[in-house]
Amino acid sequence: MAIPKNGFNYILPFLFGLWHFMNISQVVFGQNRITSLPGYEGPLPSVLETGYIGVEKEELQLFYYFVESENNPKEDPILLWLPGGPHCSGMSALLYEIGPFQLEEKEYNGTLPRLLPRQYSWSKIVNILFVDLPVGSGYSYATTTRANYSGDLKIAENVNEFLRKWMLKHTQYVSNPLYVGGDSYSGFTLPPSVHRMVNDNEEGMQPILNLKGYLLGNPATDRSIDGNTQVAFAHGMGLISDEFFESIKTSCNGVYHNIDPNNHKCKSNVLQFTRDLREITTSHILENYCNNTDIQKLITTKRKRIMSESTLKYNYGQEHGVFACRKESYKLSLYWMNDNRVQEALHAYKGTPIKWIRCHDGKYHYRYEVESSVKYHVKLSAKGFRSLIYSGDHDIIVPFIGTQTWIRSLNYTIHDEWRKWIVDSQIAGYTRTYSNKMTFATVKGAGHTAPEYKPKECAAMFKRWIAGDAL
Repeated sequence: MAIPKNGFNYILPFLFGLWHFMNISQVVFGQNRITSLPGYEGPLPSVLETGYIGVEKEELQLFYYFVESENNPKEDPILLWLPGGPHCSGMSALLYEIGPFQLEEKEYNGTLPRLLPRQYSWSKIVNILFVDLPVGSGYSYATTTRANYSGDLKIAENVNEFLRKWMLKHTQYVSNPLYVGGDSYSGFTLPPSVHRMVNDNEEGMQPILNLKGYLLGNPATDRSIDGNTQVAFAHGMGLISDEFFESIKTSCNGVYHNIDPNNHKCKSNVLQFTRDLREITTSHILENYCNNTDIQKLITTKRKRIMSESTLKYNYGQEHGVFACRKESYKLSLYWMNDNRVQEALHAYKGTPIKWIRCHDGKYHYRYEVESSVKYHVKLSAKGFRSLIYSGDHDIIVPFIGTQTWIRSLNYTIHDEWRKWIVDSQIAGYTRTYSNKMTFATVKGAGHTAPEYKPKECAAMFKRWIAGDAL
């Protein structure tokens, strides 16, 4: 078998892959429930289950982490959380955003990093299903060369097949209310995934998914809108001068995404804009900048994306804790997730010939197909599904003003006017609801992955929304 050109060294003979699948299937039916993990003292706050679900005729093995609700798992909703990236592991959201435990922020000394319970875990009120998707993310892998190819719409197919097969192995959860969530790049993959689920439900595909709604945080949604609002956001935050803002706006006619190569003045201004933001942490403009070899890809990127999430692997600062930069905390996950004891406890396939990485840099066969996911929001709204769209208001990768722009383009009637929402007698952000059952909220002081920066506020926001209450 030839080595795929996408960087994955998945040279797995068919019979060996089949043997592995048969063994994994045995694990899925009850042998992979985890109550303790290396580095965590005592039983876990939530029962954890891991395993593989085969899709694409079993050629793609998707690894999942299922966290039972600490409240009433038999009746509480299930939240399927899709990773961003588009090559991030679901474990990233579990460890750093909404899962029941997190890594202790302590300088690495060569020993296994410790795990601590997360005070504001969303698993206190819902069951959460995390998945490593697409192929090559986390512990997921392909057994054939053709399964190494993925893309925005392929993810939608894989998510739908994965979830229905998972439900068939967990029939006790089929009737639970189902929500789908994600942040960042999942703004391009989640809406078509949910739309695919709805269509297959309507065609009678079993099991019928009890889908109720979806939520997205700082979601990449429209490549032009998201990219074109980065300049206005930078100006509003005082990162560029009034004079330069007028110059770039005039020379580019307000369009900074896929600019005309013959417009030399615009090109020059866009390059200057990139240089001006070179030492700004784009995921949260107030946090410390951490120099690294990853070049921040702003709106000048040649790929069909806006700022690349691959730079987020290390390019974070840390407001609290022992680390000056958030990247140091991310490194702990590499040490913990690649420890043999941890991988054995998680039932990760030992033959996967690639180490666990929180977010790959996209050097794989991936097709960036969705230029705008707005049409999917329109279709889902027309079918009556609830949605929560929230934005950390200090993120320039997907600025909140861009999110507001595409929401405004839907032309839905405003149900509740712009107002503050409160947590512990303090303003946690601002919100507005629409007649299409969509709620938009800003999270004051948060960055690109809002629950990571404002865990208490985001947990309160989610709890209110999932219960059907006003924020």
